Amino acid sequence: MVEQVYRPRRPRQSPLWQCLSGHFDAFLDVYEERYQPRYGFLRPIIPEVVNKFLDCGDLERGFARVRCDHCKHEYLLAFSCKGRWFCPSCHQKKVQLFGALLTETILFPVPHRHFTFGMPKMLRPYFRYDRDLLKDLCRIAHECLLEYLRTTLDLPDGLPGIVMAIHTFGEYLDFHPHLHALVADGLFVRSGLFYVLPDVTLKPLEELFQARVITFLVDKGLLPPARADMLRGWVHSGFNVHRSRRVLPEEREDIERLAQYIIRNPFAVEKMQVGAPNRSDPDGSVIYRSGLNPKIQRNFEVFSPCDFIAAITQHIPDKSFQLVRYYGWYSNKMRGQRDKHAAEDAAATGQAVQTIDVSEHKPRRIPSAKWRELIKKVWEADPLLCPKCQKEMRIVSLIDERAVIERILRHMGLWEQGVRVAPARAPPEIAERVIEPWMDDPFPDYDTEAVMMYANG
Repeated sequence: MVEQVYRPRRPRQSPLWQCLSGHFDAFLDVYEERYQPRYGFLRPIIPEVVNKFLDCGDLERGFARVRCDHCKHEYLLAFSCKGRWFCPSCHQKKVQLFGALLTETILFPVPHRHFTFGMPKMLRPYFRYDRDLLKDLCRIAHECLLEYLRTTLDLPDGLPGIVMAIHTFGEYLDFHPHLHALVADGLFVRSGLFYVLPDVTLKPLEELFQARVITFLVDKGLLPPARADMLRGWVHSGFNVHRSRRVLPEEREDIERLAQYIIRNPFAVEKMQVGAPNRSDPDGSVIYRSGLNPKIQRNFEVFSPCDFIAAITQHIPDKSFQLVRYYGWYSNKMRGQRDKHAAEDAAATGQAVQTIDVSEHKPRRIPSAKWRELIKKVWEADPLLCPKCQKEMRIVSLIDERAVIERILRHMGLWEQGVRVAPARAPPEIAERVIEPWMDDPFPDYDTEAVMMYANG
């Protein structure tokens, strides 16, 4: 058991919470005039997700009572927003689940590589204004990988193993649609063998990806043929395909880190610094630091608060839009069809390329990690370890009735209604949960707020 005592986060001290709390209503007021020409119409999902984030960890939205039976110490555990791809705390839990899911359940013990697929700036606006095109971008990348692998290995019936994630964000939060993929470095065959890809150039794959994307946009009537011909003629087209070194099956920690990396949050609070208002800048500023940008020769970008909100909220996915997709051997269909018993041994004598027999590999089915286990994994601290006597604590009740919440918090001196910087907003709908299909939620998600000891109340 982890012995370190869990120290609850304080969401209202976060620079992200302070920026959104103080400026989100102003952002909504000026959106149509200032941001709609660049970002398109305000999508309803944006205020919904932001409102839920501002209530994440708020005791006034409900909480669990946690008690130590040994020393009677108690504290309150606030509900979280369960947001995906925005709330840094809640999304980090999904990142942990995803890493465990891939390494323990989805990926087979064969070499893998991390691929990225990028496109030129000229084509990115098409994907900003019609986000369904991102699905087609995934399909095209999958088809190109499949053709490249089958041609290289001369296996027309071979099956790839691909887990692909859509990213819409660049280093400085600009709209930069590209794809990250964890790809088995070779092809599976239904007999249970895996053919490892030899060390060959990526140039044919990059050229194929470029040709397919351009043709697709022309066929959709989006890209004028003259501009398409110009793109095809460029020496440096802006299309690029990169791959990492080969990651071997025994390098499980590296695989898990890659899995977590490809679904990381679009932005990091640690990179934010909120500047105080002054005479020249009455609204203050947000400095966002990242890697060195060679074009501007600096490692930071300065935003006004509203500009920063516009930058980060454009990456919130629409409801039910899946940013993670599975193909080939790792697809839901193939996993469902795969026989539970070991496939018959396939004769592999005389093969010209290296083969790995994966016919007897049975992925371990693991239950979704509980809230407590996720906190222990992320923070290396146990939220149910009593800070007073080091004994086991337990959740004794869940409180979600408004009148009861107010009565308890007033009694404890924790009722802070109206403390937000921004004007009061309509409460968000809390009945609906947004849950990725590749994970379930076996236990309510909680985040801890600083509280007084109930025993002293």
